[in-house]
Amino acid sequence: MKYDLLIRGGTLIDPAEGISGVRDVGFAAGRVAAVEECLDRSEAREVIDAAGCVVTPGLIDLHVHVFAGVSHFGIEPDPTCLARGATTVVDAGSAGADIFPGFRKYVIDVSETRILAQMNISSQGMLTAEIGEFEIPEYADVDKACRMIERHRDVVLGVKVRLTRNTIVSERSGMLPLHRAREAADAAGLPIMVHPQDAWCNSIDDILSVMNGKDILTHCYHDFPCGILDGGGRVRDSVLEAIERGVVFDVGHGAGSFSWEIVEKALSQDVLPTTISSDLHIYNVNGPVYDLASVVTKFLHLGLSIEEAISRVTSVPAEVIGMKGEVGTLAKGAYGDAVVFEFREGDFRLEDSTGAVRTGKRNLAPVTVVKGGRVYTRRRAGEE
Repeated sequence: MKYDLLIRGGTLIDPAEGISGVRDVGFAAGRVAAVEECLDRSEAREVIDAAGCVVTPGLIDLHVHVFAGVSHFGIEPDPTCLARGATTVVDAGSAGADIFPGFRKYVIDVSETRILAQMNISSQGMLTAEIGEFEIPEYADVDKACRMIERHRDVVLGVKVRLTRNTIVSERSGMLPLHRAREAADAAGLPIMVHPQDAWCNSIDDILSVMNGKDILTHCYHDFPCGILDGGGRVRDSVLEAIERGVVFDVGHGAGSFSWEIVEKALSQDVLPTTISSDLHIYNVNGPVYDLASVVTKFLHLGLSIEEAISRVTSVPAEVIGMKGEVGTLAKGAYGDAVVFEFREGDFRLEDSTGAVRTGKRNLAPVTVVKGGRVYTRRRAGEE
């Protein structure tokens, strides 16, 4: 047989290849073997009929928390990410240097989901809600972070820092964690990822002033202090300047970081996210986030085209993580990761992180996930 698996007759949306139309996709030896208007089904061991469905590359989620059983945020990656269409994910700082070896051994190396990571500049990582990551400044340990990055360079993409005052960062620690994250990232030759809400500073201007091209500003549509809008609802000049120099503005929906009001004002000023991510964790996996596809559905409701939305969870994040051409595309030779979606019609409750609700008319629902050229058959979280 020429193909281990063939997806036939679906509308392929592959922004990396500039494809938006009906195509057949053949997989062999874990990779994409062919993409044509018509492939011979007799040449395949298994055939998926995707007529009437949308087919995309496996989704890439730049912001999840999957250190289950150790971090209080942690969820199991395979049933919550992979089974719902996110074949590649980036854990955004669940583990710092002190606990990263365990995260590598017991999660990254044994999961079917492809997992990369942002190293938390806090050596303890996100262990518990009762003790902030930067309760004391000493938790922001540059030397420890750099040593651990060197040991795990194949999976560490950058350095994560969360800046929320009091619950995460003590007044004593102030803005020191941001500068130590910058120091560690620069020493390692990597970018930083910043969670900016309600930091110990005057505005997001102070945060963006230390961010360079390829750094990631996640939670870009939150409604807390240190947001992207000024008091009059205009996008701040510092935000526009950061976009110009290549700072990645990432959605990071989360349980408290996505406001319909903020995103609608930003989009009205043509400030779109660079990437769409979920910030999926134990406190939002049962709502309002659910999964990455549900966040994509919200941006379709906001008026993005299917091509614009899918690019922000495939081709664009593939470049951000340095895997262009390998993931986030169904180009010949790429990893054989794909998702078959149905567009379901009806009235769908779309809730943001503040409790505000919009009613969507279409829902992008994953029905089949392919990882490494094989159909992923395990149940999704919450299914009996």
